[in-house]
Amino acid sequence: MTRRPPGTPYRTTGDPTGAVAGRARTLRALHRPGEPLVLPNIWDGASARIVQDAGCPVAATSSAAVAEALGYRDGEATPVGEMLDAIARIAAAVTIPVTADLERGYGLAPAELVERLAAAGAAGCNLEDSDPRTGKLVDADEQAAYLEAVRTAGRRAGLDLVVNARVDTYLAGTGTPADRLAEAVRRARLYLAAGADCVYPILATDPEAIATLVGESGGPVNILYRPATPPMPSLADLARLGVARVSFGAGLHRAVQVHLTRMVTDINAGRSPYAAPA
Repeated sequence: MTRRPPGTPYRTTGDPTGAVAGRARTLRALHRPGEPLVLPNIWDGASARIVQDAGCPVAATSSAAVAEALGYRDGEATPVGEMLDAIARIAAAVTIPVTADLERGYGLAPAELVERLAAAGAAGCNLEDSDPRTGKLVDADEQAAYLEAVRTAGRRAGLDLVVNARVDTYLAGTGTPADRLAEAVRRARLYLAAGADCVYPILATDPEAIATLVGESGGPVNILYRPATPPMPSLADLARLGVARVSFGAGLHRAVQVHLTRMVTDINAGRSPYAAPA
């Protein structure tokens, strides 16, 4: 068997530009407010095949889940080459479009980010507006310029990658809930005007806030579905609120790790890990 030289990207096709462009068109068309694209986020080829076999139209990575599977922590601690190799293996394992969580871009210039992401076979990406090193929000105008540069690089390359712009005001912002909502709307408008296809105000869970984000952002909105108190809206409720995309982030990977921990604990205690819980 021919071995892939270290650092050489995996490719899913002999014509990566044409294949990625087609998948990007498919991915973009699936962002329909009120009929959300639901993404059970994955972390390797096996989990990607599970979502494909279940009938999901897109495989979306979680940066935290991929990092943990590779033995790193989240927050751009994974070497960029290893992250892109993992994305490429995922893209090679399925025929559906893949969108990749790239945190804040791992320090890559926009043109290089687009080129390397396309070489990995991904049709879209998440880019967040807080600095993983400091945990602080990046200046909104600076982030908008970065998103615009990524989108422009994609178009120039004939790829037109789908950009999901994460808005971190609920994660890293300050002020009252009303202040964070207002800033989330302001940033969402900026990012959509810069060319983002969708905005992702992560950790927004209140139905009224989600309705405001959907109504005032001016474009498709992605919501993270997660355990919350009080419970966040159901998938059906999110559809009624006009959400266009729903992600699960690292939640599924963490649930799998909890289940694995229980099984290993049973084994170490001399019990069958396959027995139904008492």
